[in-house]
Amino acid sequence: MDETGKINHSSVTEFLLLGFSLTRDKRISLFIVFLLIYITTILANVLIIILVHGDNRLHNPMYFLLGSFSFLEICYTAVTVPKMLSDLILENQSISVAGCITQFHFFSLCAATEHFLLIVMAYDRYVAICYPLHYVSIMSNQTCIKLVSSCWLISASSLSIPAYSVSRLHFCGPNTIDHFFCEFNPLLQLSCTNTYIAQIIFNALSWIIILGCLICIAVSYIYIISSIMQIPSNLGKKKAFSTCASHLAVVGIFYGTVIFIYLRPTVHIPFKQNKVVSVFYIVVTPMLNPIIYSFRNVSLRKAASSWVDRRRGHSFREED
Repeated sequence: MDETGKINHSSVTEFLLLGFSLTRDKRISLFIVFLLIYITTILANVLIIILVHGDNRLHNPMYFLLGSFSFLEICYTAVTVPKMLSDLILENQSISVAGCITQFHFFSLCAATEHFLLIVMAYDRYVAICYPLHYVSIMSNQTCIKLVSSCWLISASSLSIPAYSVSRLHFCGPNTIDHFFCEFNPLLQLSCTNTYIAQIIFNALSWIIILGCLICIAVSYIYIISSIMQIPSNLGKKKAFSTCASHLAVVGIFYGTVIFIYLRPTVHIPFKQNKVVSVFYIVVTPMLNPIIYSFRNVSLRKAASSWVDRRRGHSFREED
């Protein structure tokens, strides 16, 4: 207290991200592993974008959406992983309050957009299987662009209220965050202002977005499976299921981790138990997604093979 008897709140200008409590050698090892995963993630997603835009055989709605999803994954990891890597290798693990809030805003935007984009990708499969004759007219290029743009706009709009609430928080100490990136609940725990309303709004939005999008995807696949079961030949059924397998795998991995993290009260729960799961959906999952799509998709593998052959031919011509 000061001389007048009032509590003296000094404003916090930066936070300390505790990250991973490991020895120096283990931190370096973890840095190398995460760096390799991050490089693989960026290269794999960039390759998908190049293939989708460069190969005429992939100029259709499904691959346009896949390219958009790859771009989103690049943004998603770029928000958190570089800072985490620098904190692992450097002694200074601080981040400014403005930088922390900015990281939270963009991470939330990318995460929410991924939910909505997965719905659009499920809708694309629904139209392709349930209305194959009208697929080209329904999923036109303009429609795909509008759908992807809507995903970003709806995400930004829905997060505007919690974003404003976080930007109005005041921090007066302590300033340590037991996590490797800035997330909503740790920020609320450190705020010396009333966060009850902000917590209610964020939790409500989390339930609406996560469960709402999951229900929409589930409904799409109920119709898809119903239509597939009506296909007379087993080969036709297998081919139809194969077009959905990659998307289903990505949805399962993504929602499995997200539900564990967000659809439970976490304000009073230590974040140590969430770190492993957070690493999985922030670092590992974005690397698995392009691998899953490439492994399951024959057209994408052929396009990649053709691209490699063209690059080799170009290199041979330059040598000659």
